[in-house]
Amino acid sequence: MAEIVGVRFKRAGKVYYFDPAGVELNVNDQVVVETARGLEIGQVSIAPKQAPDSEVTEPLKPVVRKATPEDMQRCQELEAKEKEAISECSKLIEKLNLPMKLLGADYNLDGNHLTFYFSSVERVDFRELVRELARRLKVRVEMRQTGPRDEARLVGGCGRCGRPLCCASFLSEFAPVAMKMAKEQGLPLNPMKISGVCGRLMCCLGYENDQYRAMRGTLPKNGQWVTTASGLAKVIGSNPLKQTVQVILETDATVELPISEITVVDKPVEKQQKAGKAQTPKDEIIKDQDTNTKPE
Repeated sequence: MAEIVGVRFKRAGKVYYFDPAGVELNVNDQVVVETARGLEIGQVSIAPKQAPDSEVTEPLKPVVRKATPEDMQRCQELEAKEKEAISECSKLIEKLNLPMKLLGADYNLDGNHLTFYFSSVERVDFRELVRELARRLKVRVEMRQTGPRDEARLVGGCGRCGRPLCCASFLSEFAPVAMKMAKEQGLPLNPMKISGVCGRLMCCLGYENDQYRAMRGTLPKNGQWVTTASGLAKVIGSNPLKQTVQVILETDATVELPISEITVVDKPVEKQQKAGKAQTPKDEIIKDQDTNTKPE
């Protein structure tokens, strides 16, 4: 067993595990940790706990210390410098005519490593941009290209529901979202109507998908025959939330009924009976012909 603590660097960013190294920590504490970019300040999102060694894929770096007032003051100063760096980078992007959209910048706590985030629909050769930025800002510069969902997370905004974007407020990891989920929930299959500001299918389609699948499992499928108080009917739709089905009767009338008032049948029995009656006259004609036939 290994002792770990979960630290998040962005509000809705991914949680990374570190070794508490004997430091007494609680959720929401600000801590200084060592990362590949140097020292950084993060927030404890998972209190120290024991985890199996199989879940720890690599040696954990230790928590350096709890963030001090001086660390927090330094962080605020760097945030001001990030705005200046973004302005400088934007001017260079325009000067070099690069097909990229600058999204943000992030200094490490030491102030010697600066990461720029950008989006682009094509591959960008930013080597000259990096050299010029390093020369002007006197720091090590790194450029990171983000996808549409990460861009929405960095920029922020509101979704179709009117609430802040899930990815920018609480969603730490992106789960796969498929058009099948929209079909399962009876939503329009028009991508324009079920896509978020990132242009991808909305993440919230996956929140209730399992519940919808379970509720639909209790309802008859479209095309199945059922018996009702009004006679035989065929299922043409369903409402999982209300636990009702929409059926079309033999009179061509369409009604919505709760599942407690219908019974699924394997075959349309009444249809078979009518078909049998329809064949009776033909059978009688053949029988009469056989009766009237005389031997030579």
